[in-house]
Amino acid sequence: MTAPTGAPPLVLAVPGAPGPAARRIAEEILSIARSELPGLDARIGYADAEGGADGYPALDAVLGYAAAQHSARTSEAAASAAQDGGDAPDWSRGPAAVVVPLLAGPDTAVLRRIRQSVVSSGSAFELTDTLGPHPLLAEALHVRLSEGGLARADRARLFTVTTAADGIVLATVGGTEAAQAAGITGMLLSARLAVPVLAAPLDEEGAVARAADELRAAGSRNLALAPCLIGPEADEALPSMAAKEAGCAAAEPLGAYPAIGRLVLAKYTELLGIVTPSPLGAPLR
Repeated sequence: MTAPTGAPPLVLAVPGAPGPAARRIAEEILSIARSELPGLDARIGYADAEGGADGYPALDAVLGYAAAQHSARTSEAAASAAQDGGDAPDWSRGPAAVVVPLLAGPDTAVLRRIRQSVVSSGSAFELTDTLGPHPLLAEALHVRLSEGGLARADRARLFTVTTAADGIVLATVGGTEAAQAAGITGMLLSARLAVPVLAAPLDEEGAVARAADELRAAGSRNLALAPCLIGPEADEALPSMAAKEAGCAAAEPLGAYPAIGRLVLAKYTELLGIVTPSPLGAPLR
């Protein structure tokens, strides 16, 4: 299956300071999305870019360009339909683009900036929800923990990982609201690992350490921090600093794990009513 002709572009709204690492993650995620839906028109807009210099286009600019393209196509379609005596195609009445925030969970401040860009663009755009909570995020977190030697790769295998954690702090950004949403993904991760998982916001001072103390008070002795982050939305040093404060090891952020690309695409296709051949819930490993 390929993307429908005339389907609006997918604009990935990337938070945080633009840089090579953020661009690499965003490009890899969109590459995954395009492999799932060939022909997909997918673009990157940096929500916190100033002026879009050095090859990092600001979200405002990307949306402005998409709006101009949509207006031109709509005018051409209307003129062609009037000449032929028919109706304009359905896509001409759809959004100029679908904006997908590259966030694992709600971050009110970031979403406010993205929404402001969408509203100020002066055209009809659709903004999707964030990627989580979702079972595929729990899968990605499990994989990142296992890659760091902090969890068994597969509960069905009868081998031991001596460094496997018996308690997980699920770290996110966005304050209490984000931590509450991450808690749902945390329950799914807990079910996969059969260990307790507590969510805590990285951007609230002492929250990760308090969660670690709570897990230790409940009997956990070997803790690990699992960042419920794609990567660009937070300072890359933040998870390791919080893990050091809590006295535990840290897994890598989710990055461009395949499930992230599939979730981004799912937000786009669900909003437009596009049915893809592979179900979102299908396991990747």
